[in-house]
Amino acid sequence: MDVIGVWRKSSYSSGNGGNCVEVAGGARGVAVRDTKERTRGMLWVSPSGWRGFLAAVKVGEFDR
Repeated sequence: MDVIGVWRKSSYSSGNGGNCVEVAGGARGVAVRDTKERTRGMLWVSPSGWRGFLAAVKVGEFDR
């Protein structure tokens, strides 16, 4: 799994180390990890899966 680029923190993450996620784009998809638990692994998502996830977030599908 070749993750390329730089890990970026979510713009919704708090500045005090709260609930944060980081993402890194690669040639075969996007990796997602917990900022506080970086050594515990990552979730790897295909490009189409990531696009679908972002589209669902933008229309409020996951809003409580």
